[in-house]
Amino acid sequence: MAEQTRYDLAVIGAGPGGYVAAARAAQLGMKVCCIDKFERPGGVCLNYGCIPSKALLDSSEHAFLAANRFKDHGISVGAPEVDLKAMMKRKDAVVQALTDNVANLLKAANVDMIHGTATLESAARVNVENGSGNQRVEAENILLATGSRPAALDGLAFDGRSIVTSTEALAFDKVPGRLLIVGGGYIGLELGSVWSRLGSRVTVVEMTDHIAGSMDSQLSRRLLRILKKQGIDFKLKTRVTGAKVRKKTVKVAMDTEGEASEQTCETVLVAVGRQPLTDGLGMADAGVRTDDRGFVIVDENFRTNVENIHAIGDLIGGPMLAHKASAEGRAAAEIMAGGFGEVNYDAVPMVIYTHPEAAAAGKTEEQLKQEGISYCTGTFPLTGAGRARCMGETEGMVKVLSNRKTDRVLGVHIIAPRASDMIAEAVFAIEFGASAEDIGRIMHGHPTFAEALQESAMVARQCSIYTG
Repeated sequence: MAEQTRYDLAVIGAGPGGYVAAARAAQLGMKVCCIDKFERPGGVCLNYGCIPSKALLDSSEHAFLAANRFKDHGISVGAPEVDLKAMMKRKDAVVQALTDNVANLLKAANVDMIHGTATLESAARVNVENGSGNQRVEAENILLATGSRPAALDGLAFDGRSIVTSTEALAFDKVPGRLLIVGGGYIGLELGSVWSRLGSRVTVVEMTDHIAGSMDSQLSRRLLRILKKQGIDFKLKTRVTGAKVRKKTVKVAMDTEGEASEQTCETVLVAVGRQPLTDGLGMADAGVRTDDRGFVIVDENFRTNVENIHAIGDLIGGPMLAHKASAEGRAAAEIMAGGFGEVNYDAVPMVIYTHPEAAAAGKTEEQLKQEGISYCTGTFPLTGAGRARCMGETEGMVKVLSNRKTDRVLGVHIIAPRASDMIAEAVFAIEFGASAEDIGRIMHGHPTFAEALQESAMVARQCSIYTG
C-alpha cells in the first residue's frame, strides 16, 4: 500500500517557479511539499539551461577577450589554449553549488522534498513514483510547475549526438568543427556565441528576416551586425527541410525563399523554442484543460478550471523565462495563502547573454506603432559613453521609448556589456510609472554604462516637450 501524506500545498516541479512558490508558501505558514523527478532541485534552468549556459558564456568570453581584445590594452598573452574539460568541470561546479543552495533553502523553509515522477490522480491527490515504490500525496492545493522541453522539428529527429538539443550542446566533449544552429532566438544566439568563441565555425539558420525573436528591430539589426563581425554566419529567411546523418557529419537541406541549398556540418543544434512539459502528468484525469498548443489555461490568479489546481511558468505560456516563473510562483503562493499576488507582464526583463549583451523591458517600437500609441524615441550610442570608451566596448546603444503626451517610459532596449544588470533600472521605472524626465534627472555615476540610459531618456524627454 502506498504511503500517504497530506499537505496544504503540493508543488510539482522544483524549477525557478516551483521552488520559489514552495518556499514562499511555507514562509506564509502553509505545510508544503515539492515534488521533482530530478535528483537536484532547480529544474531545467539551474541544471540544464540558464546557469550552465551562463557559466560557459562567461568562460568563453574570457577566451574571446584574451584572443582578440587584450592586445588593445597592451597585454600580450599569445594564443590562448582552451581546456574544454576544465571549463566543463567549472560549469558543473557552479551548477552543483547553486542547486545545493536551493536544497538548503527548501530545507530551511521546512518544505518536504519528494523525489519521483508525479501524476495527478484527482483534483487533490498526487501519486509519486520512484525507484523504491509509490507515495500518495494529498493536498488542499496543487501547483503545476513542470516547465518546458525543447521543441522538435520534422526531419530533424534528436539523437543526442549529431542532432542535439540545448542540453547536449552544454556538455560537448569537444568543440564541433562546424556547428549549424536551427533558430536565431535567445538560445541559438547564446550557444552559437559559446562555440564560435571556442573555435567552431557556426552558422545560424533562421526562417524569419531577423534574429532575436521579438526584440526591437533596430537593436536586432545592430546585434546581427555585431555577431557577424565576431564570425558567426547567418542564413535568414531560410527553412531547414531535412537532414541526413552520416558517420561523422550531417548534410542539412535548406530552402531560402525558394532556392534550395545544402550544408555539411559536424553537429546540428535545434533551438526553435520550447513547449510545455505535461507528458505523464495526468491532467486529463484531473480534468485540467489546455489550449490547442498544449499550454495550461489559467485565470488571473493562476487557477486552472479545477479550482484547487494552479499552474505557472512555461506551462501557461508567455515569455519562457526563469524570473517570470519565479514571480508567478511567488504571486500564486501569496494568493493561495489568502493574500494578494500579481505579476506585471509589461515589466518583464528579457536578456540575451551574447557579447555585448542585449536586454529589453516594456514595449518595442513595432508594438507601439501597432497599438497606435503616440511615442517618443531617445537613443544614445555607446561611442558617447566614457566608460564604454575606456573598456573598448563602443558597439552598443540604449533606446528609450516614452509616451509623447505623458512622458511615461514605455520601453527600454539596450545593447551593452552587462545590459542584463542595466535593464533593472528600466524595469523599476516601468513598474512605478516613471517618466523619461525622472530617469534623466536622477544622478548616475560617472563614468558608467548607466549614463547612456540617462542620456537616451533625456533625448526622449525633449521630444515630449517640444512636439505634439
